[in-house]
Amino acid sequence: MTETRSELLKIIEARALKRGTFTLASGRTASFYLDAKQVVLDSQGAMLVGKAILERLQSFGELPDAIGGMSIGADPITGAAVTIAGTAGLPLKGFMVRKEPKGHGMQRYIEGPVEAGNRVVIVEDVTTTGGSSLIAIDRAVEFGLKVERVITVIDRLAGAAEAFAARGIPLEPLVTIRDLGIEPE
Repeated sequence: MTETRSELLKIIEARALKRGTFTLASGRTASFYLDAKQVVLDSQGAMLVGKAILERLQSFGELPDAIGGMSIGADPITGAAVTIAGTAGLPLKGFMVRKEPKGHGMQRYIEGPVEAGNRVVIVEDVTTTGGSSLIAIDRAVEFGLKVERVITVIDRLAGAAEAFAARGIPLEPLVTIRDLGIEPE
């Protein structure tokens, strides 16, 4: 385990993991909740997430042209990774996928300095079934982007990897619930 990943795991355990009974975005009920916003919207957490994503991207060889995902959840993650890449002098653009296109201007689902043909990675804070990232993938592909993989900060191990694999897209979690000592429900 890298030092960055180890530190990220500590901050997730301390700030994001909540125990109780919760209804998830997927509609499922769970005995724990992962509030990743407590990590990705914190200066130390954002820095660790940005570093961990950049380290993961570099481990694949050539960096993608851009990273991004469904607004609002992916926005701080995208910003953190793009900022860390910028401080390292690495070319990496960010983009946002809107839930609905703006009613003015370019009226697009995809916002940011990307263009058709760019190789991209979708990012997400917490992945359960993968629903929001699947929408982001569809919108990115419709725009002409080439989606290479999905990177999530935390994977709940609840079917997302299989859903992405069915589309030929690998899921790369920075942390899974097993890393937090939790077995899938």
